[in-house]
Amino acid sequence: MKVLVMQDTIRDPHNLKICCRVNGEVMQSSNTNQMVFKTEELIAWVSQFVTLYPGDIILTGTPPGVGMFRKPPVFLKKGDEVQCEIEDLGVIVNKVV
Repeated sequence: MKVLVMQDTIRDPHNLKICCRVNGEVMQSSNTNQMVFKTEELIAWVSQFVTLYPGDIILTGTPPGVGMFRKPPVFLKKGDEVQCEIEDLGVIVNKVV
């Protein structure tokens, strides 16, 4: 499913809560205001090298809480459900197989 989000539906793209849950447990929680580069800068930079198309994804890194750096470490296993959410945009859910 593809979704188009209109600019006027997002109050401030540089101040949205972001969250990652594994099996319902919050593993990462941050905000887009913590990103080193703003979205416009990322798109401009990537566009110098490739043509971007609807549905393309630009990976930007990850907030604190990565499983391998937890004590004890937490690793994904078959059957786990990973939910990634950006406030006002939605949630993507993936099952580990």
